[in-house]
Amino acid sequence: MAAESDLSHHRILVTNDDGIHARGLKILEAIARSLTDDVWVVAPDHERSGAGHSISMHTPIRLRQMGEKRYAVDGTPTDCALMAIHELMTGSPPTVLLSGINRGANLAEDMTYSGTIAAAMEGTLLGIRSIALSQVFTMGGEALWATAEAFAPDVIETLMRLPGWPPGTLVNVNFPDTTPEAVRGIRITTQGQRPPGSFTIDGRIDTRHVPYFWVEISYKDGGKHPGTDLHAIHENAISVTPIQLDMTNHGWRGRLAQAFGS
Repeated sequence: MAAESDLSHHRILVTNDDGIHARGLKILEAIARSLTDDVWVVAPDHERSGAGHSISMHTPIRLRQMGEKRYAVDGTPTDCALMAIHELMTGSPPTVLLSGINRGANLAEDMTYSGTIAAAMEGTLLGIRSIALSQVFTMGGEALWATAEAFAPDVIETLMRLPGWPPGTLVNVNFPDTTPEAVRGIRITTQGQRPPGSFTIDGRIDTRHVPYFWVEISYKDGGKHPGTDLHAIHENAISVTPIQLDMTNHGWRGRLAQAFGS
C-alpha cells in the first residue's frame, strides 16, 4: 500500500490529560487543523495527569460543549476517547487520534501512569491510529513549546502517511527540553526504564494536626541506555517509540509453562 499524499479526508480526534484549556492542546489542535478541516476536540475539563488507563465506573460522566466539535468532559482521558468515539462521532469515527501535547515527559515507566498515553491506548484498542505527544521540560522551569511546534507537524504527517500500521500499536513521541535549533534529529527508540524510586510519599501535618500526604516525584538518574527513549531525550533528540498493547512476556512464557507442567 502506497503512502497517502493527501490527508484532508482524515477525521482527527484531539485529546489530552492536561485539560481543555492547556497550551499543548491548542498547539496540537492547530496542527491537526492544518491537515484537515474535520477536527474534533474532546478533552478533560481540568487536569487529569497521572490518571493512567482509568475509566469512570462509579460516577456519571458529564459533557459540556465549548464550541463547534469541541467538548469538555468531566472524566479521565480514557473517558474522553470513549465519549468522542461512542457518543459524539458515532456517524463517522475518527481515523486518527492525537493525544497531547503533554506538558512534561512521557518516557520509560511514565507510560504506565500517563493519561496522555492512556487516551492513545483506548484509540488503539478501538482500531484507530493513535499518537501520543509530549514536550519534556525540567520541573520548576518552562516548557519550550517552540520545539514541539517546530517538529510535531512533520512527525505527525509522517506517521499518518505511513502504510502498514500494525494493529494493537500506538506511537509515543517525546520532544526534548531544548530549543528547536539544538534538536539532534529523530530517533526510533525502545521504552527505557529508570532506576526504582522516582515516586515517594511526602507526609505532612495540616493546621488541625491531621496527617496528609503528597506523592512526590523525583526522577532517579540512570537508565539512559543507547537506543532507549531516555537516552534520546538526554542527547536532545526527538524520541519516537512504537508501543504495543500486548504486555505478555513471550520469552518467559515457555519457562512458566514448564514450571506448571502445561
